[in-house]
Amino acid sequence: MFPSTDPILIAAAAGGGGLGVMLMQLAPFILIFVVFYFLLIRPQQQRVKQHREMISNLRRGDEVVTAGGLIGKVTRIADGEATVELADGVRVKVVKATLSEVRSRTEPAKAGAAKKEAASDDDTDEDAARS
Repeated sequence: MFPSTDPILIAAAAGGGGLGVMLMQLAPFILIFVVFYFLLIRPQQQRVKQHREMISNLRRGDEVVTAGGLIGKVTRIADGEATVELADGVRVKVVKATLSEVRSRTEPAKAGAAKKEAASDDDTDEDAARS
């Protein structure tokens, strides 16, 4: 037969445009990865980071919720464990990583004392304003 003079057919037959064709074939996969990264991977990494910070900032007296749904107060913190008091005299050891939430935090002694002083100053100011 007659050879084709169409430039597209000639380029396709010669294998021309290899890099452009390859990029066009990979573009959907790259787009899918970008979408997965922003919708799944990145938020999960942020949650893991927040959980690590929560565990590292755990102090005695904090009210916590375990992964099993038990609510109690932290009485002792060891290396990877915490002792949680569920009721009077009922204490359990839990792995710190299984704590899912810190419901209420205890304040450090210095911050608590500063707030009490500020509150007493506010009361004095209010008493002076009334007189």
